[in-house]
Amino acid sequence: MAGRIYRKFPRTFWIANSMELLERWAWYGMFMVLALYLTGSTDTGALGFSQQQKGWLMGSVVAILYFLPLLTGAIADRFGYKRVLVISYIILASGYYLMGQVHSYALFYIVFLYLAIGAALFKPVISATISKTTDASTSSVGFGIFYMIVNIGAFIGPIVASRLRLISWDMVFTASAIIILLNMVMVLLFYREPARDARTNPIRKEFGIIFRNIWETLSYPRLLIFLLIIVGFWTMYNQLFYTLPVFIDQWVDTSTVYRALASLSPGLAAAVGTKEGTIAAEMMTNLDALYIVIFQVLVSTFVMRYKPLTAMVSGIFVSALGLGLTFLMQNGMFLFVTILIFGLGEMATSPKIFEYLGRVAPAGKTALYMGASYLPMAGGNFLAGLLSGDTYARMSDKVSIAQREASMRGLDIPAISDEFSSNQYLDELARQLDMDASGLTQYLWQTHHPEQIWLVFTGIGLATGLALFLFDKLILKDKSMGSAEIHPEK
Repeated sequence: MAGRIYRKFPRTFWIANSMELLERWAWYGMFMVLALYLTGSTDTGALGFSQQQKGWLMGSVVAILYFLPLLTGAIADRFGYKRVLVISYIILASGYYLMGQVHSYALFYIVFLYLAIGAALFKPVISATISKTTDASTSSVGFGIFYMIVNIGAFIGPIVASRLRLISWDMVFTASAIIILLNMVMVLLFYREPARDARTNPIRKEFGIIFRNIWETLSYPRLLIFLLIIVGFWTMYNQLFYTLPVFIDQWVDTSTVYRALASLSPGLAAAVGTKEGTIAAEMMTNLDALYIVIFQVLVSTFVMRYKPLTAMVSGIFVSALGLGLTFLMQNGMFLFVTILIFGLGEMATSPKIFEYLGRVAPAGKTALYMGASYLPMAGGNFLAGLLSGDTYARMSDKVSIAQREASMRGLDIPAISDEFSSNQYLDELARQLDMDASGLTQYLWQTHHPEQIWLVFTGIGLATGLALFLFDKLILKDKSMGSAEIHPEK
C-alpha cells in the first residue's frame, strides 16, 4: 500500500524535497550558531556584538523573512517557480558567503536582510510545489514526508556547522553557500515546473490584492485574537535559537556530557566534542531537531484524539515547563531531558496551529488563512529578538554581569574593544578576584542568578497557554467537530 503511494509522486516532488533538505541544512547550519557568532569574543573569530545588537538584528530580519512570503508567493505565481528559485539561490549563495566576509554591524545587517529576501523567495515556491505534486490520495503522506525532510535538514546542518566553526567561522557560511549551489544544479537540471495558475495582473496590483486579503482576514476579531495569542508561542519557542545557545555557552557545564559520552565511546566523544573536553552549545540545542525526527509521528498520532485547541494548550504548557527547566540547570546532562520536554510540547503545538487554521477557514479561503499563519511567526521572531537582547543582557548575559561586578568592586579593567576582547575581560576579572574561569562562572551564577530569566520565558508560555484556554472557553461559541469556528460566516 505504502509502496503504491510513493510511486504516485512525480519526480518533481522528490526534487523539491531534496532542495528543501539542502536549504534547511544551509539555513539551520548558519542560524543555530548565529547568536554565538554575533556575540562571541572577537579573539575566537566571532564578531563581539552586544546582546542588544544581536537581538535586534536576528529578530527584525527574521520577522521580515516570515512576512515576505505573503508577497513572494505572488511573485512566483506571476514569473514562474523555476525562475524565482534560480533568483533565490543566487541571493542565498552570495548572501551566505558574504555573511562570513563582513564584520561591521551595519554591513552584516544589510547582508542578513539580503539573505532573508532570498529565503522568502524560496519558501512559498517549495511548499506550493509540494502541494501541486500531490493530490487527495497522497497529500497527507506527501506533507508528512516534507515535514520529516525539513527536520532532517535542520538536524544535519548544525552538526556540520559546529565542526566547521571550530576550524574557522568563515567556513560555516561558505559551507552554507556551497550547499545552496548544489540546489542550483538541481533546479537547472532536474526541476520541472508544475502547472500553476496564470497571473496576468501587474505585480503591483497583485500586492494590492494581497494586502486587501490580509486586511480582510484580520478584520475577523476572533481570528485576530487567535493569531495574537500564537505570537506568544513563537516568542517562547524561538528562544531555542536566539538565547539558549548563548546561555549554554556562557553558563552550562557540558563537560559532564563529554565525559559521559567518552565513558561509552571515546571516539564518539571526540567526534562531537571540542578539544577542551566539552560539547558545543549548538550540539546541545540541536537535540530538539533530533527528538522531532524520532518522535514527531508518535506525538502526532497521540494528539490526534484531541481537538486542536486542547492539543495546543497542553503543548504550550509542556513547552513552557521544558524551556524553564532548561534555563534553570548548569549541568549539561539535564539538557537531554529538559529539551525533550520542550520538544514534546513543540511537536504537539506547532503542527496543530496550521491544522487548526486550515480547518476553520471558510470555503475558498484556506490559502488565505494559511498565509495568515506567517504573521504570528513574524511577530514571535521580532519579540523573541527583543527579549534575547536587552532582557537577556540585563538579567543573564555573563559579560554584562561581569562588567557590573567589576564596577561594583571598583576594579580597574580595560573596556571591551577591538583590542581587548570579552574573553580577556573575563580572564582579567577572574585574575583580580583570585579565581579561575570555572570559579568565576560559579561565583557570578550564585551572586547574580542569571537563571532567573526562566521566569520570563516560562511566564510567556504559561500566559499564552492560559490565554488560548480562555479563548477556547469564553470567546469561541461553536464546539462542533471538536473545534470552534473563528469565521462568523462558515
